[in-house]
Amino acid sequence: MLHTKFILRGNVMALEDIHTRLKTYIDMVEKALKTLRILNDSKEVNEVIRLASLYLNDSKYYFSIGDYVTSLSCVAYSEGLLDALRLTSNVEFEWVREKPKKVLIGGTFDLLHPGHVHYVREAHKRGLVYAVVARDSVVKKIKGREPVFDEKSRLTLVSSLKYVYEAILGDEEDFMKPVIKVRPDIILLGPDQPIDEHTLTRNSEKLGLNVTVERLRERVGGQLMSTTDIIKEVLRRYCVNQYNK
Repeated sequence: MLHTKFILRGNVMALEDIHTRLKTYIDMVEKALKTLRILNDSKEVNEVIRLASLYLNDSKYYFSIGDYVTSLSCVAYSEGLLDALRLTSNVEFEWVREKPKKVLIGGTFDLLHPGHVHYVREAHKRGLVYAVVARDSVVKKIKGREPVFDEKSRLTLVSSLKYVYEAILGDEEDFMKPVIKVRPDIILLGPDQPIDEHTLTRNSEKLGLNVTVERLRERVGGQLMSTTDIIKEVLRRYCVNQYNK
């Protein structure tokens, strides 16, 4: 049976090590479930596979809410069931450990809406999500207005999203400083972000970083998918006189 080892620094467990190693463990078991070949297609074998899948789903849920102890217990049950099936020649698969990729995203994240959730969820599909929250001064410079929520409040909101591994404040002068700090494998841009992918790739290469730059091609459907649209709609509905001035 494969075991996950958690690193201790003094008497304090390193949270980042726990998160990364547990995510690697979960991904390994999930890949085994997806790629296994059934050698004995019996009712009993299929039931054990179903139970392994349920334990894995439980593990992913508890992982998403930060309950790493319960998550580890569940994924260990799932792994044990699969190992038992393999050792008794009922299924065939290989254990493959792949360290999750670091995925960097960025934005203002003011007045969180479904478009933000879609962006973060898509990043989460690619690996561990590091979200860079724009500083107040940068928002004012780019958008010509102050954000509704200040940078500390926006950082708190983004940090609370279950798909986000870590949220950090951006730099007021240099866009690349968070990239250097995180050293991501992937930078995922939103469909409307005014950043050129090729320029970002070249700048990363100059810094010695091997980064893949991707962009979401379409905004999620529906209305009110930007902070500006939300502000206008609130004014239209509840401040008619002010909106029409």
